Amino acid sequence: MIPLNETHNPQLRSWVESANTPGSDFPIQNLPFGVFRLQGNPHVFRVGVAIGGLMVDLTAAQAGGIFDAYGGLAQAGALACRAPTLNAFMALGAPAWSALRLALSRALREGAPQQAALQACLLPQTGAEFAVPAHIGDYTDFYTSVHHATNIGKLLRPDNPLLPNYKWIPIGYHGRSSSIGVSGQAVRRPVSQVMRPGATEPVLTPSTRLDYELEVGIFIGPGNVLGDPVPVTQAEQHVFGLCLFNDWSARDVQGWEYQPLGPFLSKNFASTASPWVVTMEALAPFRQPWTRSSGDPQPLPYLDSAELRQSGAISIELEVFIQSDAMRKQGLIEHQLSHSNFRDAYWSVSQMVAHHTVNGCNLQPGDLLGSGTQSGPTEAEAGSLMELSKGGKQPLPLPSGETRTFLEDGDTVIFRGACTAPGAARIGFGEVRGTLLPARPLP
Repeated sequence: MIPLNETHNPQLRSWVESANTPGSDFPIQNLPFGVFRLQGNPHVFRVGVAIGGLMVDLTAAQAGGIFDAYGGLAQAGALACRAPTLNAFMALGAPAWSALRLALSRALREGAPQQAALQACLLPQTGAEFAVPAHIGDYTDFYTSVHHATNIGKLLRPDNPLLPNYKWIPIGYHGRSSSIGVSGQAVRRPVSQVMRPGATEPVLTPSTRLDYELEVGIFIGPGNVLGDPVPVTQAEQHVFGLCLFNDWSARDVQGWEYQPLGPFLSKNFASTASPWVVTMEALAPFRQPWTRSSGDPQPLPYLDSAELRQSGAISIELEVFIQSDAMRKQGLIEHQLSHSNFRDAYWSVSQMVAHHTVNGCNLQPGDLLGSGTQSGPTEAEAGSLMELSKGGKQPLPLPSGETRTFLEDGDTVIFRGACTAPGAARIGFGEVRGTLLPARPLP
């Protein structure tokens, strides 16, 4: 696991004043990476690093020689960031990531001699257009919350809610990477086959049980050679960082299609990622022991280690909000639906990577793993409307006087995430938001 270093010092302050604001998602202790261009600018996307309400244009900073004094690894990292995606930087591995992050931390601190030169490389986040941070070659969605799996199982299989393999194996399926968008994505209500209750034949129809799934996205850094599994003790060396992730789901479509091979059209129409990727190094102060109840099966040896038990979990506070079209028109702010914490995941980041590769599957830089819906042990911690509304049987009241069992056209869903711990600076993930549009006419 990554040790704490000078970049985590909670006393550090930046000469970028907005980074020192209490509650800022992007203090100097964070420094997440993303991809942007100025709105209306025909130039290609560039790699940036968030600091307060601004961002460092790494292409401009590298061209200006900001990193020349920091050594080969920092320079190599900055050079790799002169690209329209993070893939080349992700491929370099943890030593280069850490070196560039340290150089940025030192250059952005109060009193840094690089202030004048670096100030010219700062741009406001407002007015920028963001893209998915990396070219995602492959996307795998896991199912790591035992609370979500049990809640959904009780709705679908009351007599057998949790299938016997769940506590032995990190369940996942191969998803569609081409439909992953970035925060601000407008999602069309999907059309597919649905078998309505009591019917004998399916119909082609817009989904009426459209849902969100509160997930954490895991971006892969260096890959592994085809045929060579990644040991659980080395797995996090292959992980660049985490983001927020909304895996939109059509529950009525899913119920008809998911047997025998799992989700297909119910999931592949859209997923939405937050624009900033928080590095694993920035998350070091928020590690917690990974635990498994003594009454549950213990992981097989390839999914277990002393390091995992000591600090394999990550405490990330997650929140879900909704703002309907009527709420916007009434001037009402978004309404919180639930909150949960990533530390409650039954399977860890390192276990996902180790299991994904144990058969020799080769991961590549920029590949994305979804954590699966992150629900906690209480009803208020459910990470989907399917759970909150008890399968559509208990409508949820909104401040506008409306109710929701599933999403309606015009609804905007917002996820936010942040990490807090005693003796550490709070760091955030920003937000991921997406708005549901009406379905297109039936073919």
